[in-house]
Amino acid sequence: MTQTTLNVRMDANLKKQFDDLCADFGMTPSTAVNIFVKTLVRERRIPFEISAPHDPFYSETNMRRLREAVAQLDAGKGVQHDLLEDVQ
Repeated sequence: MTQTTLNVRMDANLKKQFDDLCADFGMTPSTAVNIFVKTLVRERRIPFEISAPHDPFYSETNMRRLREAVAQLDAGKGVQHDLLEDVQ
């Protein structure tokens, strides 16, 4: 089977951590990357979950509070202000 080279750029500290972890596993970084790529191709998916960081603005608690605040404003309670932009 013909071999080829894959070049990947990453932070030097991350690379060192990766190299050290691979050594702890008793494998080279090349072997680890090949395991990842073979699994990706075989399963046709990323072999682990990828998710976005949780944004607390959209938490159920905050969304409930925002709905309550809107309901109060709609009921005539509270004072509605125009958006003031900070001009510097």
